[in-house]
Amino acid sequence: MLQIYCSPACPPWNQPPRPPFDAALTYAQQRETFGKPIAEHQAIQLKLADMATRLQAARLLARDAAERKVAGLRCDVEVGMAKLFASETALELAMESMRIHGGVGYTTEMPVERYDRDARLMVIGEGTNEIQRLVIARGLLARAPD
Repeated sequence: MLQIYCSPACPPWNQPPRPPFDAALTYAQQRETFGKPIAEHQAIQLKLADMATRLQAARLLARDAAERKVAGLRCDVEVGMAKLFASETALELAMESMRIHGGVGYTTEMPVERYDRDARLMVIGEGTNEIQRLVIARGLLARAPD
């Protein structure tokens, strides 16, 4: 896939934030409560399903923007949508991963704490999400027939 980066300080928006999901999935399979892994609890399963769904949606938005770029088409709206969704997904996944980890997720012993800090940078790096929304809206209005 075409590599498009927001800035050197933040991760590429076109590579959805998989590490928080992977950490949550692994931890949920290993951590036990009431004699079974927490991954067997319905509430955790719902969180994991939502996280995986958002990851796939972010991946597909990024792919669409990259395909438009490669085809030589205007892609500012699609890039804005992909960055907006990926950054908000990163923030949500970091938070859900911390919830799955419980109190230990807030400690520096676990990488989840770092994912949360990185995700916050994605939301403000290279144009805040409010700016991304303006780019998207103005692009949509420019494309709309009169």
